[in-house]
Amino acid sequence: MTDQKDTTAKAETKTAAKAETKAGSDTKRVAAPDRLSNNPGSEFFDADKLQRGIGISFKGNQRHDVEEYCVSEGWVKVAAGKSRDRYGQPMTIKLSGPVEAWYETGDDDGE
Repeated sequence: MTDQKDTTAKAETKTAAKAETKAGSDTKRVAAPDRLSNNPGSEFFDADKLQRGIGISFKGNQRHDVEEYCVSEGWVKVAAGKSRDRYGQPMTIKLSGPVEAWYETGDDDGE
């Protein structure tokens, strides 16, 4: 039991150290909203927030093809090739995993 707790504590410490290293190497990142979509028909669309530029990291890799994301639920939606639905919107695939979102511009006047 104690060994398992020690292992878990060490893993958490390593994860925190990696996060600090990433944050230290990058410029100050301002957290973006929990959920955002670039589809104007979505209830999670916000043009003002999208104008600032959003950076998305999914499973540790920076992605530029994200249509919608949710940090708290841990998923992103990406376009499935060039496929379109009958309304002309891109067909999307929902991928699950750890998601990080931040504003790419340094403006602190947002939320």
